[in-house]
Amino acid sequence: MRFPGIRGFAVLAAAVAAGGLVPAVAAASVPSVPSAQCAVADAMVKAGDYWVANGTDLAPADWQNATFHVGNLAVVRTTGVSNHQTLPWGEANKYLLPKTPGQPFAAGDEAAGEAYLDLYTYFHPEPPILADLRSRLADEVTSVQSGQTGYWDTVDALNMAMPSFARIGVMDQSEATLDAMQKLFQHTEKQAGLFNELTGLWRHDAGARDFWSRGNGWALAGLTKVLQALPANDPRRPEYLRVFKKMATTLSLVQRPDGFWNTNLLNPFDHAGPESSGTSLFTYGIAWGINAGVLDTRWFKPVVDRAWKALSTKAERSDGFVGYVQPEASGPGAAKATDTAAYGVGAFLLAGQQVADLTPGCAPPAA
Repeated sequence: MRFPGIRGFAVLAAAVAAGGLVPAVAAASVPSVPSAQCAVADAMVKAGDYWVANGTDLAPADWQNATFHVGNLAVVRTTGVSNHQTLPWGEANKYLLPKTPGQPFAAGDEAAGEAYLDLYTYFHPEPPILADLRSRLADEVTSVQSGQTGYWDTVDALNMAMPSFARIGVMDQSEATLDAMQKLFQHTEKQAGLFNELTGLWRHDAGARDFWSRGNGWALAGLTKVLQALPANDPRRPEYLRVFKKMATTLSLVQRPDGFWNTNLLNPFDHAGPESSGTSLFTYGIAWGINAGVLDTRWFKPVVDRAWKALSTKAERSDGFVGYVQPEASGPGAAKATDTAAYGVGAFLLAGQQVADLTPGCAPPAA
């Protein structure tokens, strides 16, 4: 029997008080899933289409748009339906990563690399797409080798930068890249102390006290992507999987009865109410864990079912608008039904990708 959400809060509050390249496929060859068969596919397509028609500030290759485009390509890979927006976005940005003055390896600036990797891996295997990403990571690896391991000083870096290190490291068979990734992760986890072993949750940064929903969503999603990329025998994998499982267990205990998670995971009275971006990222990660056989289906599938019902019936409107997205922040805060953002839509689309794999009738027909 599953613990009620409020009991999970009490348990965890007490704990705190105590102390290789995938073969590319042409977009046209991706089989489509008729929406009449799969409501998940229909929800994904509507959400992506609504954002490209009505979203704001769609041009930059920043972390917000990068998160959307990773989700947007997940729609194509899941449903076979494309709004043909991600390739033009990448082309317009010349497949370059942003540059923050004085911060040559800012993790948020590397988020677009994941979208470029998806374009390259699944649709357009053209080397120029990855040229700037490879150059940036090579320079960062050199810096890490010199002892600079503190670049991932906030939890969102685990989603913005870590997956690209894993994928490029495996693709290029670069032990140096994977070793640098491990050093950066260990600094974030242990030296900076962002991961709390008692709760199984992450703080946003070294000065944060609360356990923020979207911050933990970034961590779970990042680990999910890294675990997908690394070979089963990679020596770094066990620690990533341990943290992933510990997070998933905690999250299963503190889920709200309505399927969402609060923005402050261990304080349901702080900015109480639905929030969809953290909920989407948790749904993505936990659903993948079930699909991959690393999380127990009997315990975790009800968590995913409740979360997806909340996301698809309350966060998403009938026209595809995805609301209750907490605005850009670095900690818990309020989210209204009218709040939306590129990263919230992208996270919703990623959740749908994994939920579709769990849903009867949503498997793509044979090509």
